[in-house]
Amino acid sequence: MHSAPSVNYPVGRSRGATRILIAAWALGACCAGISCYLFDGAAWRQVLLVLSVLFSGAAAALALRSDGAAELRFDGLCWSLAGSDPGRSVHAARAVVALDLQSLLLLRLVEPGRAARWVWAEQRAMPERWRDLRRAAYARIPSTSPVAQPWRATVPADAP
Repeated sequence: MHSAPSVNYPVGRSRGATRILIAAWALGACCAGISCYLFDGAAWRQVLLVLSVLFSGAAAALALRSDGAAELRFDGLCWSLAGSDPGRSVHAARAVVALDLQSLLLLRLVEPGRAARWVWAEQRAMPERWRDLRRAAYARIPSTSPVAQPWRATVPADAP
């Protein structure tokens, strides 16, 4: 079996991710509007619901504006993310595919001792390297032991 290829891929603001975020916010706003219409009484709850919809929309808009361009790299063992903001870079991370829409991937980069970083990768950013990125995202990390013996993992330690 071959290992996954090394790959460099541009990530950052994604049209697909923006559409998903706007659709989710609009659905939540519609549900909030319907609940305000249907339930009479406690006006403070309705005000709180409307304010939460407005604040979540503002937070989403700020998050979309601050999402800068970066480069996602896989060297065959670990992932790294380098961009214009050095404080948000990631080194020696593990990537987990959280959402796969075939032409849009949501990856969670987990680096020991730090908070996870979420990254959207879109096929239109670099179509010629898209399949390499997908192979690398789904690849198993090579074993560090010289000889892999998977059958030993199922044998209890106290077995003769």
